[in-house]
Amino acid sequence: MATTPANLMAQFKGLTLENVGSWPALPRLGLWAAVLIVCAIIGWLVVWKEQLDNLDQLRQKEIALKEQYRSKIQQAINLEELRRQKEQVNQYVLTLEKQLPSKAEMDALLSDINQAGIGRGLQFELFRPGQVVLKDYYAELPITVRVSGRYHDLASFTSDIANLPRIVTLNNLNVVTGKSPTLALDAVAKTFRYLDEDEVASQRKARDAAKKAGAK
Repeated sequence: MATTPANLMAQFKGLTLENVGSWPALPRLGLWAAVLIVCAIIGWLVVWKEQLDNLDQLRQKEIALKEQYRSKIQQAINLEELRRQKEQVNQYVLTLEKQLPSKAEMDALLSDINQAGIGRGLQFELFRPGQVVLKDYYAELPITVRVSGRYHDLASFTSDIANLPRIVTLNNLNVVTGKSPTLALDAVAKTFRYLDEDEVASQRKARDAAKKAGAK
């Protein structure tokens, strides 16, 4: 008998779940296909999707670990160069620290600044040390100065200050005319010194107290 759409549709008529075993071949195949599709969907939602998400996370972790590995390899390759650069930085820091006077040397440094002006024939009209400003690892001492003299002597004075063995900077420079041929230079000279152990401990306690107060 020829297979026609009517014959195929007739195979699905009168079917119940109680007599599945006696169903024609085509409905049984359709039922099994539907069961397999439903099982695949449930498996995707319950098991496979979670596993695929975990697999994607593991792939991302693998990429991150490979990047870390390449970074570590690069650091290992450049280890000697990094050590050499670190040693250079340490030496540079030590050199700068040597240019910072201690508390006991501050008076001598102030005298050096004064002598630098006198040595150039300048007249000090004002030389007033200000309040010491404590930083984390050093202290800053501002000195308000006003000196008068010839232009070239003032220029030489600023050069002498820059060439002092200790660090001194001139800030807020202002040159005004005086009685010809003299000029007056107003400036704030800042010199720096490193903190002694007691001052470092005091600064550390102050920072810790500030952190605790901020945490509250």
